[in-house]
Amino acid sequence: MTEHTASAQTPIDRAHAAMQAAPDDDTARLRFFERVADGEWFLLLDEEHDGEGPITPKVFPVEEDQFVLAFDREQRLAEFAGGAPYAAMSGRVLTEMLAGSGFGLGLNLSVAPSEMLLPGAAVDWLQATLGNAPAETHGKAEEIFPPHGLPEVLVTALDAKLAIAGGLARLVYLSGVTYEDGVRSHLLAFVDQIPGSEDVLARLVSEALIFSGVEAGALDVAFFKSSDPLCAAFARFGLRFDLLEPEPLQSGPAAPGMDPSAPPKLR
Repeated sequence: MTEHTASAQTPIDRAHAAMQAAPDDDTARLRFFERVADGEWFLLLDEEHDGEGPITPKVFPVEEDQFVLAFDREQRLAEFAGGAPYAAMSGRVLTEMLAGSGFGLGLNLSVAPSEMLLPGAAVDWLQATLGNAPAETHGKAEEIFPPHGLPEVLVTALDAKLAIAGGLARLVYLSGVTYEDGVRSHLLAFVDQIPGSEDVLARLVSEALIFSGVEAGALDVAFFKSSDPLCAAFARFGLRFDLLEPEPLQSGPAAPGMDPSAPPKLR
């Protein structure tokens, strides 16, 4: 394998190294799969894609299984396959495309310390995990208070997830809450979200819980307008996250996989 300096390491390299260093640590393993889901990947294709219809990944047999190959940097794909055609897409889109196909996923093969073969069953597991729907809340909030006792790993994971939710809401508050039925919990309150983005935002929070190894019931999600009276209490007691606006997309035709509402299909 090509030697790589520590400064050249990517997030997937670091997550893979942490997982390899602690093979019995479920949290480290989950964090690796979270980086796979959150990252951008460059999928090696068998032929150029014209932007219409299904894409054709290049398939490699490994013993009795078949794998498609993806790389977390264009340079790494070029190092492996020269000027071969590729499609860029998020890990979520990639696993959705592969789920149920029987194909495994080879990551950074021969070009990075994070090289790894994920069999088809692992791809299916990741897609099922990403598809888990968040639970409903307990009803109307009656008391808001500062968050307390949440694991630091969860707060860090939430910060990372919210960094990729830019433009979907104006800001977010994390606070403690008591509901009208007396249940105490923690609430992540999205303020002024874009209509229709609620499911995406809730699933990002659900992923933060799952990949942090934290019990799913440890955090609720709700959505508010800035005019809602509760927002004053959130601002007073909650931990605030500002969602950065995403960089504007360049004009021109979209590459396959870049529109999450229309993921590419296999051919």
